[in-house]
Amino acid sequence: MSGIQHSGHEHTHSHDHNHHHSQDHTHHHHRIGHSHDTGNSSIDYYAVYSGIRHWDPRFKVGFSVLLLLFTLIGNHPVVSVIAAVTAAILTVGFGKLHPHQYISVLTIPLAFIIVGSLAVGIEFAREPLGDWNLFLHFGYMFVTKESLMKMLALMIKVFGAVSAMFIMTLSTPSFELFSVIKRMHCPTMLVELMHMIYRFIFILMNVQRNMRISAESRMGFCDFKTSLYTFGQIASNLFIVSLKKANAFYDAMEARCYDGEFLFLEEETKVSRKLVIAAAVYFTLLLAVTILVRVKF
Repeated sequence: MSGIQHSGHEHTHSHDHNHHHSQDHTHHHHRIGHSHDTGNSSIDYYAVYSGIRHWDPRFKVGFSVLLLLFTLIGNHPVVSVIAAVTAAILTVGFGKLHPHQYISVLTIPLAFIIVGSLAVGIEFAREPLGDWNLFLHFGYMFVTKESLMKMLALMIKVFGAVSAMFIMTLSTPSFELFSVIKRMHCPTMLVELMHMIYRFIFILMNVQRNMRISAESRMGFCDFKTSLYTFGQIASNLFIVSLKKANAFYDAMEARCYDGEFLFLEEETKVSRKLVIAAAVYFTLLLAVTILVRVKF
């Protein structure tokens, strides 16, 4: 009798699992929604459920790198804007990533771009100079039209380069990226270190997030003094937890017969001839636009 009950429980569990799997498949068929925090990075989540996930990873890596080179060598705002628009079309249009999530992914690098570019556009002197200046106690902070245009051009250029790389990262899971790097005859030890560091960064981010949520639920950030104390406690505990996670990470690899080399299940994919032709036409037109704007301007 107990065996019959157990079998019925398994049948019900299997039915519920298939039902939830069907719902998840329907949810991801149209457009990528919010990512559930399972310890993995949201970038990997977006890549796995990307609409261009099935494209050959070698093609996506090659396309992204070539677009990056065009952006850097072209060194013109028009080329950078074209690269950024292309990345948005491929990632949001073909990849089915929601625009809000695409913008949220770009927020962090965009903040670094703005802060880094300000150092190029803003200058200091002991006397009032430039087209606009502001008096400070130790001197003047000023901006010229030339430095301002240089700053804007640098921001657009870097943003275009970052957008080009997001074509690759938001449509190709990390293990496929490392597989492509390995096929390029990169040293195996270097590839494995890159993979382990990449995974461990997001493990620590997840641990830190859980600690922060736990501290917030206990009013750990109610005032400035308490926030400083909580920050110190989280920082110290994070170091201890990171050591435990490192041991658990290695034990998990040992349990999976790790012998000094990572082996990943790779899908056999072929580069689509249509994609190659479309890419060739695109880069030919981009080369013509690059030559045109460089000669004319």
